[in-house]
Amino acid sequence: MKPFVGILCVLLFAVNVTAQRRPTLREINAVAQPKPQRITAIVGATLIDGRGGAPVRDAVVLVQGAKILAVGKRGALAVPRNADVIAAEGLTLLPGLIDAHFHLDGDDGLPALFLQHGITAVRDPGAWIEAYDKVRQSAQPLPRLFLAGPHLDNAPPAYSADAFIVRDAEETRLAINRFIEQGASAIKVYFRLPLGLMRVAAETAHARGVPVTAHLELVNADDAIRAGVDGIEHITSFGTSLLLPREAEQYRLSILADNNARREGRYKMWSTIDLDAPRVKPLLQLLAQRGTFVSPTLAVFEKQPGDKDATDMHVRAFAQMLKFTGMIKRAGGRIVVGSHSSVPHAERGEAYLRELELLVASGLTPMEALQAATLENARFFRIDDRLGSIEPGKLADLILVAGDPLADITVLRRLQRVMLNGNWLASA
Repeated sequence: MKPFVGILCVLLFAVNVTAQRRPTLREINAVAQPKPQRITAIVGATLIDGRGGAPVRDAVVLVQGAKILAVGKRGALAVPRNADVIAAEGLTLLPGLIDAHFHLDGDDGLPALFLQHGITAVRDPGAWIEAYDKVRQSAQPLPRLFLAGPHLDNAPPAYSADAFIVRDAEETRLAINRFIEQGASAIKVYFRLPLGLMRVAAETAHARGVPVTAHLELVNADDAIRAGVDGIEHITSFGTSLLLPREAEQYRLSILADNNARREGRYKMWSTIDLDAPRVKPLLQLLAQRGTFVSPTLAVFEKQPGDKDATDMHVRAFAQMLKFTGMIKRAGGRIVVGSHSSVPHAERGEAYLRELELLVASGLTPMEALQAATLENARFFRIDDRLGSIEPGKLADLILVAGDPLADITVLRRLQRVMLNGNWLASA
């Protein structure tokens, strides 16, 4: 028995050490704390809690301090006498929206503007954490900022200002551990990184409890998924997996010669992809089986008839991107919402709302799109224990909108109020 006990103790010690090394995935900015005993009662709204169930009409949600205290229907849930009552008849109450693909790009006022549109958490999947120093010093309320550090790439990088070049497995491991120590809650691998280093990146990040997401052009998406990546950024990242091998290789060769060849090349590629080909189904099955999160960022690729410089080829390619996004969802894949911050068919600060509308246009129901925006994204961020749905014990990041987003997703543009961490924003 003694050898067994000794082995068991060693195993338990190893598990404990591993658990201690795994950080809680958190935002890098401090969020204002409310008075801990203050109770807010939101009464009369239609509740869409983020979990996908039927909406609750005439709901009551109680918030104490920063957390949701109780959820129920009016008449079944007593409202404390000392509560600050918010009459919300005619409004819909939802969890705060979460953005999986946000880029600051020097626009330091953009996070605060996104918060004013109901996006209470954002993740920048590829920028130096120091790039947010000025934003974090702002006196304005900010969404929860989840950062990844610079994306890992190989030479020559497409975006040198946001890239960190790694040339072998040891450099990859050192970079990832350094970024996580600085506060990274995700790691992004970029399209020139070889498949073998993507595998090393996934193994290293997973040992620290941190997910890995990928922007792909040269590596096939199915290979990257099998190598361990947890998420795929951009619907266009699936292009080479959907093409015939000879055509995919021609595309890869063009990118190897010139990073910018992908800009027009993506549309040419997607305009010719056969989404009924036999090779499509195994990819969809793999996405569903592995539970890979897909952030399509459709809005950044949107091409509509009449757009400047848009040809029939561009419009046809974008229609294919929409169609494949819907196919992923119907096959059981996990779609999440990423705005890309600035897109051609949305005003500044409204890219996220356009992305939601395009997800519905791709075939997701409004309820599925809202889940993608809330609880599914919280799962992608690995913060669903405290955010992403309206349940007792979770943090009170909430939004109120006028109208019914299940009937018309565009009513999210009619935002009335935003609550962050139990505090109402002064205006929305």
